[in-house]
Amino acid sequence: MLWKLLVEYLRPQRRLLIAVVVFQLAQSIASLYLPTLNADIIDEGVAKGDTGYILRVGSLMLFITLLQIACAVTAVYFGAKAAMGMGRDLRGAIFTRVGEFSEQEVTRFGAPSLITRSTNDVQQVQQLVLMSATLMVAAPMLSVGGVIMAVRQDAQLSWLIAVSVPVLLIGVGIIISRMVPLFRKMQVRIDTINRVLREQLAGIRVVRAFVREDLETARFAQANEDVTDTALRAGRLMALAFPVVMLVLNVSSVAVIWFGAFRIEDGSMQVGTLIAFLSYLLQILMSVMMATFMAVMIPRAAVSADRIGEVLETESSVRPPARPLAFSGAAAGRRGVGTGELEMRGVRFAYPGAQQPVLSNITFTARAGQTTAIIGSTGSGKTTLVNLMPRLFDATGGAVLMGGVDVRELHPDLLWGHIGLVPQRPYLFSGTVRSNLLYGKPDATEDELWGALATAQAQEFVREMEGGLDAPISQGGTNVSGGQRQRLAIARALVKRPELYIFDDSFSSLDTATDARLRQALKHDTSGATLVVIAQRVSSILDADQILVLDDGRIVGRGTHGELLETSETYREIVSSQLAAEEAA
Repeated sequence: MLWKLLVEYLRPQRRLLIAVVVFQLAQSIASLYLPTLNADIIDEGVAKGDTGYILRVGSLMLFITLLQIACAVTAVYFGAKAAMGMGRDLRGAIFTRVGEFSEQEVTRFGAPSLITRSTNDVQQVQQLVLMSATLMVAAPMLSVGGVIMAVRQDAQLSWLIAVSVPVLLIGVGIIISRMVPLFRKMQVRIDTINRVLREQLAGIRVVRAFVREDLETARFAQANEDVTDTALRAGRLMALAFPVVMLVLNVSSVAVIWFGAFRIEDGSMQVGTLIAFLSYLLQILMSVMMATFMAVMIPRAAVSADRIGEVLETESSVRPPARPLAFSGAAAGRRGVGTGELEMRGVRFAYPGAQQPVLSNITFTARAGQTTAIIGSTGSGKTTLVNLMPRLFDATGGAVLMGGVDVRELHPDLLWGHIGLVPQRPYLFSGTVRSNLLYGKPDATEDELWGALATAQAQEFVREMEGGLDAPISQGGTNVSGGQRQRLAIARALVKRPELYIFDDSFSSLDTATDARLRQALKHDTSGATLVVIAQRVSSILDADQILVLDDGRIVGRGTHGELLETSETYREIVSSQLAAEEAA
């Protein structure tokens, strides 16, 4: 997977990579030429006392050194640019793929893991590319070129290279083989620490309300300790690799000097040649060490690449149709006739691996200009039913139709463009009131924004906020109350002016008076559209044209409020329990 990612996402950076190879080649040639010049100075200049020769060759060495530095800096620059570009494209690909996921895939991976994969894992692969451009490209050039130049200097000492390089590779290979499983475990444990931290930040009020700070501190400490322990074990192995490299390098240097001294003594080798041979041996071993350093990084990058590839290769269970249909009568700028009509025919839904379905044989029609309410006890399947309407999930049986067309035959963008969803947990993005409302309709006028706020009973408190429409909203809308957050989410859907409104228990944080005013305003403002209201409170759906009573994933009652009081025992139980609670209050 690592190779596949590198090939695919480095293709746009190929010009930069070619530049890296060219400048690294120039740097390597310069590095290989310098020891030979140094040997010439010692054997030809110093030995013969030729100062002019020393100055000429020394000046050439200085020029080549400056050229080598310039090539190295340029190669690192282009390499860094290629690595950053690849990281940008890879993060964009992950974000795009996750954006295509249905609720099912997002739940399977989990938000903390997806965040880790798009940040830490991408960084590991990006760092590998950067270090490869800096070290790995030059390493084979220096090692192969060093062997050739060393043999040219003295072939009889070359056996030392044949011994030291395999010893170095074997020693480091054993260490690296033990690091791979530790890196894999480390990435999983980073997921865990992100999950624990995310839970604690999101649930800080619950933690404090139940005085569980000590427990959560212990949970985080354990997750932190697990990451630290794995990192230390991997770090110890990594720290062991460099002493092994330095041991082989120093022993090899001593061996070259030892055996070279005998050759100098018998006149078969000059001092400059010995120094040049030693320089080439050091270059070869340093190249192997650089390759070793890269080999240490490759396992962790490979693990990260596998995790990234898992996301990129996961297909969404909700796929656009090959030949999407259009709503009959829909035209640019006009509502299609009956576009907002929602129909479910024998719908069944079961989560993957579940023994029992969550929904069974759900059949109803929500007509344009009418309000269809769905009520039921906790766990009856109301939210799952809501998720099927905008095709956040695909039904495992039956069909969901909008405007007479199966939602699976519509392009998701077309479907979502005709739906205004207010989720059970309203979410506001960091920015301003205006930016959150424009999320529903980017080209909405200020009058449209204030009109939607007025209908949602949010106009008054928005005017009181400093800045009005430009008042800041923090991430998740944590700087406004739950009721205000719900009303802003409702206003965001109203700005969109869709044909189908879905309110998933969207009035739960409103007081009775505000709830009544809001429902009255909605009747006027959404006339002609289809309204589907999921409710817990009976008082919110008394005027609904059709009420569906859901119990254990099945419709057990259907009709108006008055009709259900006469025909549905489950509905009567819900009404009586709420009335009893209100009387007790």
